[in-house]
Amino acid sequence: MKIDDLSNALRHEGGLSRRLFLAYAASLSSIPLLSRYASAAPAHVFTSDPFSFGVASGDPDHESVILWTRLAPKPLEPGGGMPKAPVEVHWEIAEDNSFKKIVQSGKVNATPELGHSVHIEPRDLKPDHWYSYRFKSGDATSPVGRTRTLPAPDASPDKLRFAVTSCQNFEAGLFTAYQQMAADQPDFVFHLGDYIYEYASGRNGKVRTHQGPEIESLDQYRIRYAQYKGDKDLQAIHAACPWFVTWDDHEFDNNCANDISEQEGIDTAKFLIRRANAYQAYYEMMPLRTSSLPVGPNMTLYRKGSFGTLAEFFILDTRQYRSDQPNGDRHSPLNTAATNPRQTLLGKAQRKWLFDSLSGSKGTWNILAQQVMMALVDRSKVNSPAAYSMDQWPGYAHERKVLLKHLQDHKINNPVVLTGDIHSNWANELRVDDFKPDQALVASEFVTTSLSSGGNGSSQFEGLDEFLGRNPCTKFHNRQRGYIMCDVTPKTYSADYKVIDKVTSAGGKTTSLAKFTVESGRPNIHTA
Repeated sequence: MKIDDLSNALRHEGGLSRRLFLAYAASLSSIPLLSRYASAAPAHVFTSDPFSFGVASGDPDHESVILWTRLAPKPLEPGGGMPKAPVEVHWEIAEDNSFKKIVQSGKVNATPELGHSVHIEPRDLKPDHWYSYRFKSGDATSPVGRTRTLPAPDASPDKLRFAVTSCQNFEAGLFTAYQQMAADQPDFVFHLGDYIYEYASGRNGKVRTHQGPEIESLDQYRIRYAQYKGDKDLQAIHAACPWFVTWDDHEFDNNCANDISEQEGIDTAKFLIRRANAYQAYYEMMPLRTSSLPVGPNMTLYRKGSFGTLAEFFILDTRQYRSDQPNGDRHSPLNTAATNPRQTLLGKAQRKWLFDSLSGSKGTWNILAQQVMMALVDRSKVNSPAAYSMDQWPGYAHERKVLLKHLQDHKINNPVVLTGDIHSNWANELRVDDFKPDQALVASEFVTTSLSSGGNGSSQFEGLDEFLGRNPCTKFHNRQRGYIMCDVTPKTYSADYKVIDKVTSAGGKTTSLAKFTVESGRPNIHTA
């Protein structure tokens, strides 16, 4: 089926039916083939370092973890300087940094269909254990990475430390804050989206420059990731511990909603082709399990994990399945469009999975790692009618209420919401109805600022006191860059807001700005 034919069929049927999707998916040349090659050249000779992106690990559980790398001796060229053929990659995971105690090893074919990326899943590892890992191909050896498994599901760990970050625009600033994050020694990192930005060169600053126009093809997405993955601070924090990743909009297209572009007149079929390219590049460049392997323009990212009985966490996708933003995606009152029961951020399948998973949770803390702010924050100007972001949960107010009511009615232990997207720090208390301040609190929300997006930012803004006065749910707000370091025990959840004084030039210093604590059984946010 040609793209033009698919476009006409989409317009005729008013959407992408299963029949059309199958025809469409068959038309994609970029769908990866995992087992096309039976063998590969075992001794490929590289003229430059093929491990230019370093190494990474992700999605750990109590017995396994994903080990990742991608071969690219010429990372900013189409194909990464690799042949259009499979190349053999050896891997090792060991109990020591010198690899004298190797526990597992093997070899795999890095294929051109997946951009010569590899996703290794060693199993039967020890629970709650740190490991070292590396890769070899031809005469080249990768840097050494450090990763870990999580405690067994029935274990009762007494502490957990993780970092929360999002929004790292390559053009807007340096990734210097990752240096302090690595020094903080987290057990793992949550990255909540906007790992890359799709914009054309020069749109977001001149600190560094994106290569090329706004990205649409698979090669363009691959090269854009290559620019980001070439950052040494980003490589170092990836090598320091495992990551749990999810996307927001800029991994594909700004403010996208399912198959709907923010721009009018965009052909649906071509938009989905672009989404398929974006999703494949994302999978190739992230330490994700094969269960997240995309099929055309569809990719499953929502998933869960547990740190023994101390915490269960639920990684959400609030971008791929959402309804179009109401009210033209403008700041608006909570009118009938924003409160329409048919509006959804999660989609039917993900919402059912989340509610069922929460109801079955045995964690002392239940952490929702997701993208857009849940608090009902009035963004209006002084003496103007209340207005809320339609791209965030207020634009999907009915589903937001249903979710918070589920947490309340099912007595879910200590819900904590983690959020990115907004390029500023927030600490919010959540109720089923935020317009009723006497109503019982249901959950706490900690929003991380951007790592670099937006430039240096600012510590305060004019009218902050008035803003906080009409938004009693918000206990803290700041517009500097940085991340959150979270420490969890059976009794407390602590969120330490780390900010950096500058990202537009080298030498930025990261310090602790504010620290807040939530006690088990009491969702109130306290200053630590």
